[in-house]
Amino acid sequence: MTETESHTLGASGAWHDAQALGALRALRRAGTLAAEYARVPALLARMPAADLPAAGQLLARLDPEEVCRHADVPVVTVALTGHSTVAPVVAPLTAELARHGLLLEAKVAPYGSYLQDLMRPAAAGDDQPRLTLCLLDAHMVFDDVTVPWRVEDVEAAARARLSLVAGAVRTHQEAGRGLLVLNTVPLHRRHTHQLVDLRSRARLGVVWRDLNRGLLSLAEQHPGVVTVDLDPLLAEGVPAWDPRTAQYARARLSDALLAAYARETAHVVRARLGRTRKCLVLDLDGTLWGGVLGEDGAGGVELGAGLRGEAFQEFQRVIGQLGSQGVLLAVSSKNDTDTVRETLRTHPAMVLREDDFVRVNANWKAKHDNLRDIADRLGLGLDSFVFVDDSLFECGLVAEQLPEVAVVRVDEEPALHPSALLADGWFDLFELTEADLERAGRYRTEALRQEFREDVGSYQDYLEGLGLEVVLRPPEESELARVSQLTLRTNQFHLATERLQVPQVSERMERPGGYVLAVRARDRFGDHGLVGALFLRRDKEVLRIDNFVLSCRVFSRGIESACVAAVLEFARDIGASAVTGRFVPSPRNSAFASFYAEHGFAVTGTDTDTDHPDAVAFRHDLGDIAPAPAHLRLQAAFGPFDGDPT
Repeated sequence: MTETESHTLGASGAWHDAQALGALRALRRAGTLAAEYARVPALLARMPAADLPAAGQLLARLDPEEVCRHADVPVVTVALTGHSTVAPVVAPLTAELARHGLLLEAKVAPYGSYLQDLMRPAAAGDDQPRLTLCLLDAHMVFDDVTVPWRVEDVEAAARARLSLVAGAVRTHQEAGRGLLVLNTVPLHRRHTHQLVDLRSRARLGVVWRDLNRGLLSLAEQHPGVVTVDLDPLLAEGVPAWDPRTAQYARARLSDALLAAYARETAHVVRARLGRTRKCLVLDLDGTLWGGVLGEDGAGGVELGAGLRGEAFQEFQRVIGQLGSQGVLLAVSSKNDTDTVRETLRTHPAMVLREDDFVRVNANWKAKHDNLRDIADRLGLGLDSFVFVDDSLFECGLVAEQLPEVAVVRVDEEPALHPSALLADGWFDLFELTEADLERAGRYRTEALRQEFREDVGSYQDYLEGLGLEVVLRPPEESELARVSQLTLRTNQFHLATERLQVPQVSERMERPGGYVLAVRARDRFGDHGLVGALFLRRDKEVLRIDNFVLSCRVFSRGIESACVAAVLEFARDIGASAVTGRFVPSPRNSAFASFYAEHGFAVTGTDTDTDHPDAVAFRHDLGDIAPAPAHLRLQAAFGPFDGDPT
C-alpha cells in the first residue's frame, strides 16, 4: 500500500480509502460479492465511517448460504427486537460484523414485540439464534405516562417497566436462549424540558439514572446478559435521536447512535466467538513518544514536558491500564536495541518501563518480520495481535503481509492516540479472571523456559529438565469463569470448538454422568495456572470426550497426552467398554485433526452429535493404553462416580 490522495485520516486514527466503497459496489455490480466475501474485511477496514452504512446496505442483501458456498465464513444469527422500530440497525450491524470476518443473518421481530419475544419459550428443535438484541428507548416508559404528568408518574412507569423487562430477561435466560444484549436508555431534552421547574428536572434525572442502573445490573444478575451503556457514546457527541424518524417511522434511536451501538455489539459478538486479541505491539517513535530516538536522543524525544509530551505520557497510561488487565505488551521498532532499552529503563517521564513489555524487538528488520518473531516467541497466533504505528507505510505493509493482525494507525496528534487504540475494543472480555491478571508474568517466565531450551541439547532433555507437574481435577466454583474463558478464547487446541458461558459449564458439571475437569500445570520455572479443560459424559457403557481445550502456551509438552492417558485409565476403572472423542474442524484447529488417531483412537465415521458436516468421530476400545509421558508427574481426580445414568 502506498500513500496516495485517496487515503485520509479519520477521527478514529485509522487510515481511510475513499475508493473502498466503490470497490465494494463494483463487486456487487459484477455479481461476485458473495464469491469474494473474503475481500470484504480489508475493504471495510479502510473505509471511512460515513460509508459503512451504505456498505452495510449492500452486504445485507447477500444470501448467507451463497456466501458460505464460496468461503468458510462464520454466520452469526441475530434476533432483533425492541420497543420501537429496530430494522435500521441491520445495515450498520452487518457492516460491523463483516469488518471482523463475520456474516450476519438477521431475524427482525415486529414493532414493539420485545416482551413477548423475550418470554417466548424455546421450542424443541428450534434453531435458536446465538444472539438476541433488544433495543430499548425512552418511549418504553413515556408511552405509559398520560398528560398531564409529574415526576412521580414517570417514576412509577419506569419501575413497572423495569420489572417487566427484568422478568422477561429472566425467562429468556432460564430458557437457555443464548446471549442477550440490552442497552441503557437516553433521556431526551424534549422530556426533561416539559417540566418548567428545575427541581423537578433534577428529580427526573435521578429517576432515569435509577432506571439505567437497573438495566445495567441485569448484566450482573445474568451471565448471559450484556447491557451496552449508551452514555459514553452520547458523551462523544452522537445524537440520541432524530425527531422526524422518531415520529414518522417509530425509530426512536438515531442512525448515528445505532451505528455506534452496532460497533459495540460487534465487539460483544467477537468476544463471544473467542476472537479477543491478546497482545498489543507498539511502535516507539511517533507512537509512544514524539520525535525520533536515533536522531534526537533520549533527552530530545517529546515525553512528559510540554503539551504534546504530556499527551504521549497520557497514551502510555492508557496502555499501562490495558497491560494491568492481562493484555500483553510488546515493541516493534526500527531502532537500536541498546538505546531503546536504556530509554525505557531510565527516561524520567516514561510511564511504561522495560519490564512492562513481554518482548522488545528494536532492530532494523521489517515490522511484519518482527511481529512474526514475537508471535513465535510467545507461542500465539497472529490473529491474537494488535499493531499500532504512526506510519501509514508501515501500517499498510503489515496489513498486506499479515492480514490476521489488527492494525491501528495513529497520526501526528498524540491526544487522539487513545481514541484510535480503544475504538474497536480489541481486548474486550466477558469477565476478567485471575489468569488474565497473571498473564504477563507467565509470559515473562516463558522467556526463561526458552533460554533453558536453548541451553540444553535436545527437546527431550528440555522436557525432562522442566520438572513438569500436571493436575487434572474438577474445577472449583471460582475457576468456572476461567474454564469458560478457555472455551471462548482458545482456537488452536480446541477439538470440538464449543463456546461455553459460565452457566453452561456449570450445567455440564451437574449433568448426570457428566464430568468437567480442569487442567493445571507447573514446572521448575513457575505455575502455568489453569491451562485446559476436558468435558466428559458417560453414555451407557461408553465414556465420551465431548470437548478438549488446551492453552497454546503449553503445547507440545506432553500435557495433552497425559490427560488422554488419565481419561482412558479412568474409563477402564469405572467399567466403561470404550472412550469416544470427536474433532469438529474450525479455521484454526486443523493442526490437531489427527490428535485422537495419534493417541490410539480409531476413526468410526461422522460424529452425529454435532451439525458440522465434517465432524469426525473416534473410538478407543481400552485394549492398549499408553502411559502418561515419563518426563512429567500426573495427578488425576475425576470426582465421585455416580454410576450409569441410564
